[in-house]
Amino acid sequence: MTWLVGLGVGRSVAGMAEAPAIECDGLTKRFGKLTALDRLTLEVPRGQVFGFLGPNGAGKSTTLRLLLGLIRPTAGSARVLGIDVGDRKAAHRHLAYVPGDVSLWPRLTGAECLELFGRLHGGVDEAYRAELVERFELELDRRSRTYSKGNRQKVALIAAFATRADLLLLDEPTAGLDPLMEREFQRCVHEASARGQTVFLSSHILSEVEDLCTRVGILRRGVLVEVSEIERLRTLHATELEVDLAGPAPDLHAVPGVQAVASTPEGIRITLSGPPGAVLAALAVADVQAVRTREQSLEEIFLTYYGDGQR
Repeated sequence: MTWLVGLGVGRSVAGMAEAPAIECDGLTKRFGKLTALDRLTLEVPRGQVFGFLGPNGAGKSTTLRLLLGLIRPTAGSARVLGIDVGDRKAAHRHLAYVPGDVSLWPRLTGAECLELFGRLHGGVDEAYRAELVERFELELDRRSRTYSKGNRQKVALIAAFATRADLLLLDEPTAGLDPLMEREFQRCVHEASARGQTVFLSSHILSEVEDLCTRVGILRRGVLVEVSEIERLRTLHATELEVDLAGPAPDLHAVPGVQAVASTPEGIRITLSGPPGAVLAALAVADVQAVRTREQSLEEIFLTYYGDGQR
């Protein structure tokens, strides 16, 4: 199985209320010569929606597997809610986990899967679970082998949110969901936050993290390159303008928001942050034939700001 929740709900642990939700100290994981995670030191306060952001292959899933105690660190340590992650039985009582690729028991119906997950966890909020089934429009009487990826994801999300766990570990949780269901997922995260639950959201989608999180950690090639408030993340947005010109290009380097200008066979390529008004005004003096826009990928943004991953 690739989906896991803890074994109890709301059970108190000495010191748990005072401890941060997540503490990592020099957490490192190597697979042979590959360093998947390199000396991660991070603290996530209780009650926060924290975004763990990075391109695919950055080490996000490895971090979550370490926090779940599914793999052992090569070096360093990690604690969740004051509990060493090596004590999986104690730690899992207070958390729920949803991966980006959910597997279910193929012969069980959706209802049976949810019931089994509830029993494995030790108890759920059944009224809230029934409400979530309606909100996510999940057909409970179908066998899970007939479910699409998105429907399998719905089962995992419903089961996790229904636990009311103190800590939710979500690894690319909206994979396979349509836009309406993504919006429902966001509502659930806001509700969990309002109840004081901690949400650790791993994603490579900038907009998803920006809409939900108050604070983010940015991971690249296994290295935590920055931890900051969400306002800092908003400054990373960049747009590329491809401008075809029939004549010479104006000097745009001093124009507000312009990060870079490069020549192309047809004209210039402008990397822009913020609103385009100033650069469009500067282009008014040129013989512009066409303008095309493109949002930068997360990997491109990281290359722009962090180069090879070292600040």
